[in-house]
Amino acid sequence: MKTQISLFSKDETLVRFFEESIAEGLEGEFTFEVKSYGQVPSGLDLCIWDFIPGETVFPRSMSQNQWRKHLFLLHRKNLGVLRALVGVSDIHVLLKPVTEAALRAFLGGYGLHSLDPHDDQGHRLTTLRSEHDEMLQILMQTNLNLQEFNQERTNFLVRSIHDFRAPLTAISGYCGLLLGEEFETPTSGQRTLLQRMQHSVRRLSRATDTMFQLGVAESGGAALNVERADIGDCIGRVLEELGPVFESKWISVTVEVEPSPENLLFDTTRIHQVLVNLLESSCKFTPARGSIAIKGYPSFWERRKDRAAEPPFAPDRRVWHLKTFNCFRIDINDSGPPIPAVNADKIFEEYTSYSGGQDRSGTGLGMAVCRMILSQHRGRVWAENRATGAVYSFVLPLS
Repeated sequence: MKTQISLFSKDETLVRFFEESIAEGLEGEFTFEVKSYGQVPSGLDLCIWDFIPGETVFPRSMSQNQWRKHLFLLHRKNLGVLRALVGVSDIHVLLKPVTEAALRAFLGGYGLHSLDPHDDQGHRLTTLRSEHDEMLQILMQTNLNLQEFNQERTNFLVRSIHDFRAPLTAISGYCGLLLGEEFETPTSGQRTLLQRMQHSVRRLSRATDTMFQLGVAESGGAALNVERADIGDCIGRVLEELGPVFESKWISVTVEVEPSPENLLFDTTRIHQVLVNLLESSCKFTPARGSIAIKGYPSFWERRKDRAAEPPFAPDRRVWHLKTFNCFRIDINDSGPPIPAVNADKIFEEYTSYSGGQDRSGTGLGMAVCRMILSQHRGRVWAENRATGAVYSFVLPLS
């Protein structure tokens, strides 16, 4: 039996977010559709309302039990307005901006099938509500308090990181002046130290940018500056920036990138960051005098909704009768140790801890940012192993 879900919203960005998150957060078959405000069809398992005071119109004569089958998305300042409109306090609320983690927790933890009042589980849930109404009120309020705390924490983090940027930029600029021989010609040893200092400052700047971007993502994210660009030129600039890092370990780097198609559009600044993060990780785990091979080529990527078809399980599954390319793929193959199969997807998670040594079970926040940026581009990133070593791959869709 399919789960029936309806979203009442006029926000196209929110609609796309829910389409992708629901597809990844639910198991089994379901139908998802976007509806205009008005009459709610019967038989729905879940109605999701993008609540905007003065614009959102609710159906009349809704019972309390019916309201409990709904999920409301709103800013916390409008919570009182919503409760006054529906006349029910113990309702399901997600505060805007809605995060993927919060939505998945609701979909997976609550269980959509329990929303059906005709099955046994729904009947038990209704009974528990009637018997423990006060407890549910406390839990609902606690949930809202946690969401509010998360928003305040994110805002504090973003403000704090913003204050780090100015001094780091200044230090990097001073290093550049000294290296540019604006004052006195540095000795060979001084130049080496200045280059290392500048590289360390840039790494610290990227770390703060990483934390900033993750914080901004939780609070709604920033718009992409998408344009037609050459991915090969982007790779060249990254290799020039990371040249001293490769040289310090005598790592050889080969590049084989086909010309970018005309319909390849991306934010050059953010894809630059993706390449830097992936190549730094490859360099970190590649032994001295090892090698890194970078390949770029048009490819086919079957963008399925079911999680089983996502990388790293089958990154290039295709419907065989389709011949046209629909993405551009980058592979970064290093000669370092393999990635444990159980951790191949976890290395891109924000809260994965790093075990140290040659264990790639966690490679820092930079990998989480790679996943976030490519998700914003409606692409994918994954890791796998080959006979020649570990491989980081990502795809950017062709428009």
